[in-house]
Amino acid sequence: QVQLVESGGALVQPGGSLRLSCAASGFLFSSYTMRWYRQVPGRSRTLVAGITSLSSGTFYSDSVKGRFTISRDNDKNTLYLQMNSLKPEDTAIYFCNAPNDEGDYWGQGTQVTVSS
Repeated sequence: QVQLVESGGALVQPGGSLRLSCAASGFLFSSYTMRWYRQVPGRSRTLVAGITSLSSGTFYSDSVKGRFTISRDNDKNTLYLQMNSLKPEDTAIYFCNAPNDEGDYWGQGTQVTVSS
């Protein structure tokens, strides 16, 4: 019933831009803080950015601050991540996440590859 579906990942050259989307359904999206995580082989899944339910607050990891922007459209039940000035170190699978006391909701991820 609960679904988070990421899209927008692609192969892009260093310095390029991408916008990821996460379509949410099956829960009250507008009441949830939402987050983007990423994971690369051999590393743990790490927090990239987060946004509160009404977009009153955002937070970013130091590695993406100033380059990435998280946003949401509660009328469309969609979360976004605008990624600019991409670097090879940004290569990862990107996941959207909804924190939940009964167990977090997760999408299946979308692959971002930054390479020349």
